[in-house]
Amino acid sequence: MTIHRKTRLTPVQRKQLADDYYANHIRVCDLIRKYLITAPPVYKIIHRAKDNDYSVHKSTNKRYRCLEYGLKRLSKVERELEEKLKKKAMLYHKDYPGEMVHADTKRLPLLKGESPKENHKYLFIAIDDFSRELYATILTDKTQYSAERFLKQVLDECPYTIEQFYTDNGVEYRGDPEHHAFMKLCQENKIEQRFTKVKCPKTNGKAERMIRTIMEMWHNKTIFKNRQHRRIELIRFVNWYNTVKTHKGINNQTPLEVLINYFYPAEL
Repeated sequence: MTIHRKTRLTPVQRKQLADDYYANHIRVCDLIRKYLITAPPVYKIIHRAKDNDYSVHKSTNKRYRCLEYGLKRLSKVERELEEKLKKKAMLYHKDYPGEMVHADTKRLPLLKGESPKENHKYLFIAIDDFSRELYATILTDKTQYSAERFLKQVLDECPYTIEQFYTDNGVEYRGDPEHHAFMKLCQENKIEQRFTKVKCPKTNGKAERMIRTIMEMWHNKTIFKNRQHRRIELIRFVNWYNTVKTHKGINNQTPLEVLINYFYPAEL
């Protein structure tokens, strides 16, 4: 039995108090002084002793009882509501390649043995919403010019037209449309830019999850000799991810299989 840490008398002491009253005929006023409690608890213990009940009872304060029940009920309602919202949160899936490409940036940690004064490199990734095809590269900084360079690489490698580019509100992706290098490149290629809600990274969940996967399956599991070796291993990982690894979100297919089935269907 769990007893509150501020309980004055244990069940053993309560039985002793009842014995003092009934067997030893000690008066209530003397029991109060002996056990250092007030009169009401003494009378309650004496009364319950008739039923051989010496346990510690919870508070009978009605306000406390009401509050306790209300908090438990509120917790249950909130839990049920959260479960309902999770069930309603359906992941959207685009209808064809290039309809939307998610992108994000991650600052890479320094390699083992590198000086803390070394400049960090940045990982740029883009993932097609329909096929989950991955594009990635490592650049020197997180600027609009690096983002522009990465988008040029994606456009050169991508075999289909990109209609929308979905990113966060970082300065490398968003700025003055007339002077921002990345935004101007999007306009030149007729790519519609879409942005996440401010301070709400979960709205770009596919790119966020992709970066987490890359860090867990590539960066954290590989011992890199130097930065050039890291670049080579990234290329190998991207090739493996696109051609070998299956994904539950696309019916346990690889991105390459999804693209082949889309552009060269077995049944026309």
